[in-house]
Amino acid sequence: MILKYRKLGKTNYNVSEISIGCWQLGGKWGTPFDEEIAYKTLNTASSNGINFFDTADVYKEGQSEKYCGKYIKSIEKQIFIATKCGRRLNPHTSKGYNEKNIRKFIDDNIKNMNVEKIDLIQLHCPPTEVYYMPEVFKILDNIKDEGKIQNYGVSVEKVEEALKAIEFPNVSTIQIIFNIFRQRPSEIFFKEAKKKKIGIIVRVPLASGLLTGKFNQNTTFDDGDHRKFNRNGAAFDRGETFSGVDFNKGLKAVEELKKIFGYPENLAPYALRWILMFDAISCIIPGASRDSHVLSNAQASDLPPLSNDQMDKIKDVYEKYIKKSVHQLW
Repeated sequence: MILKYRKLGKTNYNVSEISIGCWQLGGKWGTPFDEEIAYKTLNTASSNGINFFDTADVYKEGQSEKYCGKYIKSIEKQIFIATKCGRRLNPHTSKGYNEKNIRKFIDDNIKNMNVEKIDLIQLHCPPTEVYYMPEVFKILDNIKDEGKIQNYGVSVEKVEEALKAIEFPNVSTIQIIFNIFRQRPSEIFFKEAKKKKIGIIVRVPLASGLLTGKFNQNTTFDDGDHRKFNRNGAAFDRGETFSGVDFNKGLKAVEELKKIFGYPENLAPYALRWILMFDAISCIIPGASRDSHVLSNAQASDLPPLSNDQMDKIKDVYEKYIKKSVHQLW
């Protein structure tokens, strides 16, 4: 397996087009952190050419950050770590995005990862009002000038937020949900991002597992799993769970997608390969709670490009099952 690399916008980092999201690192949705699993997962990733880890201060109460930092010190390869801040605010409001809090968060990020400088810090899905507060981005400019961060970006919920964020000249990256069930970013945002040399990091690429093709009507989820408790946005933005798609409607769409690819046992590599067809994308960060997930996801980089016919059929499935209920919301 040979991974391919793409430029991450203004950072100029060459990152693996299939990278790894570390939300599930060493555990999954409420299960205890397991250091042995975490090590094996990250080691499988780096051993297969993955050189970009995405984490956050709220993942496993900082344990994900700590372990990413510990891991990169145990190997000689260069690994870029992107982390996030802001979601520790309670309440999570725009007023909390002030200089005192942002500086404290970034100092804590640095401490957790035990690094001198952060490769990429991202505001973690801040309230929409923050995108209309230039003073927030000026704070980040100052911290960058001081040498604590190398680059900064924003993780967003909505296309409108992404378009607003890239108006600030030192925003290097945008992290956004994009997958077969969430196609709107490709309409306007990708073109504008390319003009401004913005790195696009794709999260939730498999729609919380729906696009693996392994779920059915009888699939159940644990009480601590957001795929059970957040389907209607009870805990956080509904679009983070199944990409905002109704579970049963998503299952019907997945059956149509399977048909396009000859009913594969695992749809995930094809769903990821679809994302890679867009050259505006820098990298995809599917989550992995064990090493087998890493290997499965990385297969997408080896797949041949999808045909025009396959792309057209996928678009038809989206328009038939998904677009009406999802497209304009995010």
